Amino acid sequence: MGERELIGVIGLGLLFVLLALRIPVGLAMVAIGIGGNYALSLAVPYLRFDPYLKQFKTLLWNVVANYELSVVPLFILMGYLASHANLSRDLFQGLNALTGRLRGGVAMAAVSACAGFGAVCGSSLATASTMGRVALPELRRMNYAPSLATGALAAGGTLGILIPPSVALVIYAIIVEASIIEMFQAAILPGILAVIFFLTVIALIVRLKPDAAPPAQAIMDPAERRRALIRLTPVAALFGAIVLGLGAGLFTPTPAAGVGVVAVAAYGLALRFRGEGLTLAGIRASFLNTAQTGGMIYFILFGAEVLKGFFTRAGLPAALAQWAGASGLDPWTVLIAMLVILIILGCFMESLAMILVVVPFFWPTLVDLNGGDYVTATGAAYGMGTDSLKIWFGILALVVVELGLITPPVGLNVFIIASLARDIPMATVFRGVMPFFAIEILRVGLLLAFPALALLLPRLVAG
Repeated sequence: MGERELIGVIGLGLLFVLLALRIPVGLAMVAIGIGGNYALSLAVPYLRFDPYLKQFKTLLWNVVANYELSVVPLFILMGYLASHANLSRDLFQGLNALTGRLRGGVAMAAVSACAGFGAVCGSSLATASTMGRVALPELRRMNYAPSLATGALAAGGTLGILIPPSVALVIYAIIVEASIIEMFQAAILPGILAVIFFLTVIALIVRLKPDAAPPAQAIMDPAERRRALIRLTPVAALFGAIVLGLGAGLFTPTPAAGVGVVAVAAYGLALRFRGEGLTLAGIRASFLNTAQTGGMIYFILFGAEVLKGFFTRAGLPAALAQWAGASGLDPWTVLIAMLVILIILGCFMESLAMILVVVPFFWPTLVDLNGGDYVTATGAAYGMGTDSLKIWFGILALVVVELGLITPPVGLNVFIIASLARDIPMATVFRGVMPFFAIEILRVGLLLAFPALALLLPRLVAG
């Protein structure tokens, strides 16, 4: 290992230390990026510091002005508007009218509502927080076991990171220069599979432990059930149109996000005729929350660019790819090791930070192991060309990043749900997510064994 690479490794280690100390992600990236480049300029004279500093004249603007990233604040705004218009409540109550009479049906409705709200929100943390406030009181009123009630919501919240539109998918696509629309299409089948698996887990839990949920019963009278289904119809149509439209390639992400914002706002304002829906205070809060969240994401992206410049000058991505190629390890072993590393990092890092820090290292290595940038499926280590590899690895990475949201000791979704149920011990919540964690491992195995689960829909739409 040369002096440059050693400085890069030290910088990477210091970055993880700062993140473990809860230093804001963007600030930690900027600090390590600038400090690391200064250290490089001292150790390696031809890597001068002055030219590096000159890029800051335009770097921030280039990040903010990226057209593809304009979809991020739009989807964030759509999620906040939907939340303030109480569309999440209508979604849960409508699904509860469909499944609530089953044993474990309220928990199934909560997971399904997480998937639906994730389709308009694009954030796992926001999905867990919003649906936790809506569904947890009903689950507790129905005397669901605390572990099942909280575990189902924490696990269901993870669906927001994968089901399109997903902020994390947008960021990943930009990093590896993949098509955002193809990434959205590829996420649909794995997302549906996750919902089916989670519902299956709930069904098995209440069958094996009958006291985990109340007996099957009609929880709504016919009139209440009819009202809930009527309220569900426009919400399901709105959310479904976004997902299916993106999946079928009928429109591209940014126009879809813009239309979605207008549609959600219009529907929320229309509800004012019944004395509910969006208020002026709700609209103001939605824009303010979007500005705060969007600003945080853009600053993290800026920090990632600063950090990427340091790692590139230190030669770390190239060194990792060279080491993996010379190690003699089977390419599949390297891929599985990468996924395990992502799961472990998920215990300590936020999902967006993981994608921004780790993917720039892993992706060049995978391309090199697969046979190079222009390899076709013939003779490729993973049986596919580079374009397909981008999509497949992206879905795999996002699924294991999901796992990090419910993995001890720092599963962020678990902390969010625990904060809404302060009388339930954290250990109980973690115990509740373990069956869902196990089924997610099975889903990762299926995606590894059958890449077509991620590649089928993009190929069908393209062909």
